[in-house]
Amino acid sequence: MPEMPTLTIGAKTARLPIVQGGMAVRISMAPLAAAVGRAGGVGLIAGSGLTPDELTAELRTAREITDGVVGVNIMVAVRRFKELVHAAIAAGADVLVVGAGFSRDVFTWGREAGVPVVPIVGSVRVAKLAERFGAAAVVVEGVEAGGHLGTDRPMLELLPEIVESVDIPVIGAGGVVDGVDIKRTLDAGAAGVQMGSRFAATVESSAPDSFKQLYVDSVESDIVIVKSPVGLPGRAIENPFARRLAAGDFPPIDRCVSCLKECGKDYCIIDRLVRAQGGDVDDGLVFAGSSAARIHDVPTVASLMERLENEWKAVSAREEQS
Repeated sequence: MPEMPTLTIGAKTARLPIVQGGMAVRISMAPLAAAVGRAGGVGLIAGSGLTPDELTAELRTAREITDGVVGVNIMVAVRRFKELVHAAIAAGADVLVVGAGFSRDVFTWGREAGVPVVPIVGSVRVAKLAERFGAAAVVVEGVEAGGHLGTDRPMLELLPEIVESVDIPVIGAGGVVDGVDIKRTLDAGAAGVQMGSRFAATVESSAPDSFKQLYVDSVESDIVIVKSPVGLPGRAIENPFARRLAAGDFPPIDRCVSCLKECGKDYCIIDRLVRAQGGDVDDGLVFAGSSAARIHDVPTVASLMERLENEWKAVSAREEQS
């Protein structure tokens, strides 16, 4: 039986080429990231929407649970980006994944601290720029991904172009939920995959049960594109709040804390993500990838990782025999 390849980012090597996406706000926290690291993947804590002290506490908690690979995902678009990056470095993050914008400074901070930086990219131009500044790897996120979208192209269309254009590991993200998807992505040249939605619906995810059930119950027509004040379109599960956004009925902002560097102020996205994480899946924003409708259960991370590995092995073995 073939063995799944490992994934090396900088000086860190994960036994499995699976990165758990950093889902904000407060979905990818210490319990999820640590469970993924313990199971052989790369676990990510979502720093966006946290204070530096909260992020520090989450990383320290994760470190108490596992000695596996655990990093942090932070949106460049958040106003406290620099503070969060430095908090993550000080607390011992193994890797920094950054998206929703491009920062040259983060490569300097990572290099000085010996922490690999992995930007999320949606084009060959940005991937090459990231490599030039010192990226240890890049995540190619296609249009199928959940949350904020930086491209309108499918991941498997974009991936080979970027693999060809850079000499660093390329990680494919968007629409990956099972071992067959992983096999297809690795065969296209990726060194690994990043999976968000599949891990949102796990026991260790900090999403509430009502949030996870939306994933389990969703069908393809429930996955919609929504307007975000960040300036990028977002992919989410349709609910009463998503329908309000589609109708242009934006809720007033009760209290603005200027959490983003630039905000269209159509509505407060942090508030709506926090509501969803708190269990209000009617008036909250529930981000999800295009393949969320293929998720039908809420397993533990350990059982999910074992399943993904076995699915990959099964399809690999069949291909070897054919």
